[in-house]
Amino acid sequence: MNIQDVIKDQVSKNRIMLYMKGSPDFPQCGFSANVVKILRACGIDEFATVNVLENPDIRQGIKEYANWPTVPQLYVNGEFVGGSDILTEMYQSGELQKVLQG
Repeated sequence: MNIQDVIKDQVSKNRIMLYMKGSPDFPQCGFSANVVKILRACGIDEFATVNVLENPDIRQGIKEYANWPTVPQLYVNGEFVGGSDILTEMYQSGELQKVLQG
């Protein structure tokens, strides 16, 4: 399997998939910490994560997969939702809560 296949598999097998720097309990950047905080504020305590700092192939591959240049990246039901700024806006408008419930 190439790295794109690995990512596709992870995204499709996990309803909520977050590619981040660090882990939910120990985020390694403020943007990743922000996304974890938002998910928890939405009542989402269980979600799959990949620490891109531990796998350079995924760190680069995820940027190509979504055609999105930064991490973190959130996927829900196999679809790319966004990064920290987009998720913050979606949370504030109530849109993210609807996506997460779907």
